Order: sequence, then structure tokens, then C-alpha cells
Amino acid sequence: MTAPALPVPYIAAWSGEQTAQRQITCRADGIAYADEQRYDRDQHGVLWNGRAYARGTGRPRFGEVHPTRQRDAMAHLLCQVCGAPADRDARGTLWLLEDARADWSGWPDGLMTTHPPVCLPCARLAADLCPHLRGRYVAVRVRESDACAVLGRLWAPTALGTPRRLEKGVVSYGTSAARWVTAGQLIRSLHSCTFVDLDDAR
Repeated sequence: MTAPALPVPYIAAWSGEQTAQRQITCRADGIAYADEQRYDRDQHGVLWNGRAYARGTGRPRFGEVHPTRQRDAMAHLLCQVCGAPADRDARGTLWLLEDARADWSGWPDGLMTTHPPVCLPCARLAADLCPHLRGRYVAVRVRESDACAVLGRLWAPTALGTPRRLEKGVVSYGTSAARWVTAGQLIRSLHSCTFVDLDDAR
């Protein structure tokens, strides 16, 4: 019997969603799009990657994250698989994480992640079918999480005043570097975490 296919995650990009080729310019306080619109920046003033929104068009690209949907899921605590509200109870919002308890005492408290939370039905499905989670995941209830940073491309001005591409990295909100990044994923830090069993997550 063939196992059921894992649904295309809500945050996954599709081949029909091309990255917009937009001109980036330098200002005194950071970078900007030459044709910048209000929705190009988040509430913290960070510039985001532009990508067409056409979910379901073409073929899914499981290894790529759609920046707008990932940001939406992280900002509003939506399930990364189906896009519905993530599961929440008195212990907090449900996250499914790759098991890294050996990293530090008290893990995952203080963990910074780009992976949005999940709803309970999708958590069970992903735990069974997702290759990178199967057999090495933990389910965690997170009482507090803060949108604290972005993962994106850093830029710097040249002597001519034009932008120069630097490496990708994590940039915290409220720093000077936050005006010099094109963000691709929103990061949350997780706090007050409780391990749970998915079979008894209720």
C-alpha cells in the first residue's frame, strides 16, 4: 500500500511564483526599492523580498519557502502545513521541532526558529510522513514567542552609493542592520516551552 502524500505546505513556494526583479537603491538610512510600495515593509520597517503570489500554480518547491506566506504564518501563528490557526491550549501554541535537546540545557527555551507552528491534525501527519522529522521530532507547547528577527540578504553601500550584496544572515529587529536587509523569513524566539505527546496533545 502506498503511503498518502504529504500535502504541499502552506509556506512552500510554487514554480509559478517567480521572484520579482526589482531595483534596490541606497538611502541615508538603508536600502529601498526604487518603486517601493507600502506593503514592501513590515511593521518594523524591514524591507521584504518580493515574490509573486500564485499558490498552486506550477509545481511545488518543497525546499523553498514563500516569504509572504511564511511571514503571515509566523506573524499570526498559523499552521505551516494548512494555513489554518495553529493549535493552542493553556500550555501554549503547538510547535513540531527537530529534536535537538542535546544542544543546551533547557532546550528549546530561547530557540530562534523560522519554522511556524502547526495545528494538531497536520502535526500528526507531518510527524508520520515528513522525512526530516520522522523518528526525530519533538512536540512542544510554547506559551510565549516573540517575532524578534529576520533571515535575509544583507546589503551595504559602495563608494558610488549603489547597493552591494553581502552574505545572508539573521538580523534582529531594532538594530541598524535591519535597515540594510531584504528579509525572506520571519524568526520567532520560543519561551516557556513544555514537551507534549502528540497522542495526548489535548
